[in-house]
Amino acid sequence: MSAIKKLQQNMESHNSLLCVGLDVDPKRMPKCCGDTIKGMCRFAIRIIEATSDIVAAYKPNMGFFEALGPDGLSLLKLICQRIPKETTIILDGKRGDIGHTGDFYAKAIFEIYGADWTTVNPYMGYDSVRPFLEYKDKGAFVLCLTSNPGARDFQQQDVYNHPLYHHVARKASSWNKDNNCGLVVGATYPDQMTKIREAADEMPILIPGVGAQGGDLEKAVMGGTDGFKKPAIINVSRSVLYASAEDDFDLAARAVVEKLNGQINSLRKPDTTDQ
Repeated sequence: MSAIKKLQQNMESHNSLLCVGLDVDPKRMPKCCGDTIKGMCRFAIRIIEATSDIVAAYKPNMGFFEALGPDGLSLLKLICQRIPKETTIILDGKRGDIGHTGDFYAKAIFEIYGADWTTVNPYMGYDSVRPFLEYKDKGAFVLCLTSNPGARDFQQQDVYNHPLYHHVARKASSWNKDNNCGLVVGATYPDQMTKIREAADEMPILIPGVGAQGGDLEKAVMGGTDGFKKPAIINVSRSVLYASAEDDFDLAARAVVEKLNGQINSLRKPDTTDQ
């Protein structure tokens, strides 16, 4: 099954456009979990078990695990294995290098950790993205217009009468020959989201920045999906993971996801074709 088909099936069967970012920070975990590797494992697995039937994907951020050394990498692999097989894994590594280096990055992400999608940086051009797209049953979300303030430094600079992110979107669309390329567009830029959605054609858009970063959920959903006509997935992390500092953190996480699902689904126009 292709990565995009799996993602779309998850969205439909779980009635959700949400992706939970597994940015597990030992300093923010509830005291009941402690701050050890084992505690991080218990925390992540309880979050997954509490929400896996109502989200479309999980997005572990590799940096949180790489910082812990070999034990952290083992933990990352274990967490990926504990995510239900029918649920999409987006491994957030923001890789992007040329030659054999890119080949090995892709091998690690897709074969060692078993991710369905990853995030890639297109700054070095097609040959840095190619190794990921060559896995035809996997997918790569290309950084287009990110949610951080520093996106203004390069991504919003005009190049040949268009902002650079517009060129990235058009170029990524041309790379999407096997329907396994997508874009990362921050919810903090709702006006630009609509224009990027037009340039992206049918590519899926991964949308961070809702919640702690202040992105507007409704504008992100409607702009990113073109009114629920095209695929987009909304990433939420801290607002879900750390919804409670007590032992009920998993139940609190589920409650936040259910609330967000409700808000998103309330935006859908009712089907009046049978009336």
